Amino acid sequence: MDYAFSKFLRVALAVLFLALPARSADPESPPISAEELAARLSAVQQDGNSYVRLRMEIQQPSGSAKSALQVQIKSRRTKTSVDVVCQILWPKERKGEAVLLRKAKDQFAGGSIFVPPDSVRSLSAAQMTEPLFGSDLSYEDLVDAFFSWEHQTLAGSGEIDGTPCAILESKPGKTVRSPYSSVRTWVDTRRLLPLRIEKRLNSGQTARRIETINAATDDLGRKIPASMAVRGPQGTSVTMIDGSRIKHDVSYDEDQFTPKAIREITVPHSGSE
Repeated sequence: MDYAFSKFLRVALAVLFLALPARSADPESPPISAEELAARLSAVQQDGNSYVRLRMEIQQPSGSAKSALQVQIKSRRTKTSVDVVCQILWPKERKGEAVLLRKAKDQFAGGSIFVPPDSVRSLSAAQMTEPLFGSDLSYEDLVDAFFSWEHQTLAGSGEIDGTPCAILESKPGKTVRSPYSSVRTWVDTRRLLPLRIEKRLNSGQTARRIETINAATDDLGRKIPASMAVRGPQGTSVTMIDGSRIKHDVSYDEDQFTPKAIREITVPHSGSE
């Protein structure tokens, strides 16, 4: 990988729910409560319109040959709904493969999948745990909003690579529709940055672990994960994600988030235009 491309990949991913701000904590302030911590994370997660380009390197099982994808993600996030479009830009033989994901508050998520030249099929709530483009991320991971779930508690503290973290445990209330029974997040509270996320099923099994490898500063001046490792339930595979470009000053037409629109690869306009 040449220097220019390596530099191009360093600015971080905003998927969804992982773009978090850098804030310095007052050393004399009282410890933050679980509800306040979750509320801060949730507020930043609902960051309106965003556009991301990233590289995904998939190794299944771990130690086997790797495959790489370049992907663009368009997102629209509010307190009541999430709309996401993911499209493969490279390699050439997979260019144009796309998925549309939609989730409204207190409802199951769903969407559509497009495979060129003309195959479109619906994605049901029962299929939301399936892998995104063959990676260790599921469709649900791109639209769930666990920081806004009803039950938030502090489950202790720990360290990730020497960094002290508060462990936030999130559990859905009765009205929330999610395949996950709980999510634990190791948060560097000084920077409000998640360093590890573990998502668990009703059986107690860890369905997915997402770990921050490196952090960077996004276009809003916030510290966010620049590269991440995602592992599935058996830990036998790994997907490395490197964010390359993120923009929040973008605008979308309403029809951008429709099954018809995902047939074409387009780049959003700047919100200032």
